[in-house]
Amino acid sequence: MSAVELFPIEGIPLIKPGDPLAAIIVKQLEHMNKRLQPDDVVVIAQKVVSKVEGRLVALASVDPSDEAKALAEVVDKDSRIVQVILDDSRAIIRSRRGLLVAEQQAGWICANAGVDRSNVQQGDDGEEYLALLPVDGDASAERIREELRVASGVAPAVIINDSHGRPWRVGTVGVCIGCAGLAPIWNQRGLHDLFGYELHSSEECIADELAAAASLLMGQSNEGQPVVIISGYQRPAHLPPAPSRSIQRTAATDAFR
Repeated sequence: MSAVELFPIEGIPLIKPGDPLAAIIVKQLEHMNKRLQPDDVVVIAQKVVSKVEGRLVALASVDPSDEAKALAEVVDKDSRIVQVILDDSRAIIRSRRGLLVAEQQAGWICANAGVDRSNVQQGDDGEEYLALLPVDGDASAERIREELRVASGVAPAVIINDSHGRPWRVGTVGVCIGCAGLAPIWNQRGLHDLFGYELHSSEECIADELAAAASLLMGQSNEGQPVVIISGYQRPAHLPPAPSRSIQRTAATDAFR
């Protein structure tokens, strides 16, 4: 494995619904005297993709149900926010004061079904908005990859990342919730270690590792760096591209649900 370089794209403006994200990425790269390369991985923050796709809900427009009001009492949250979470969830996995973990409609299990208001600008009238995860992160990544190909002539791999907590460790980590042009999982069963022992259960989540690396540069607050380019990573050539949903454990294989 050769050296890997990561750098944020400078000058990405605040994104609004319908903005041409791929064209903006290519334009800002040109301002940095850089060009996309075929083997690059473009990692894009979920919030930016959600904004482009209009996955925003005006908080004042939400009328919470009795279920949302009852659950809001348990978790100590605004009942309108709880209603938005319920509307975009398949199931509630855990709930207690200060915590609401849900299985979001796309299958991701995370706090608040990924519903978030951080880094979402208010409307012109001061209206507060919440951002939801993309309906289908893999479809979003495929679309952006094709738009990058049209704008630059190059179709790099694309990862949409989000910050998720972990049940057994403190702190959030960047994870992949959508990808295109790469294999998210490398099943290494049958390979051998340094001492010749055969691997029987090793599966490397390449997409999550790349997403987490990019998150170090993106930051979590006001850094304003929602797109990171990863150059030099040699993706296993024998692995065909696959959707990020292949990362998800089924309920039958989830030992802790």
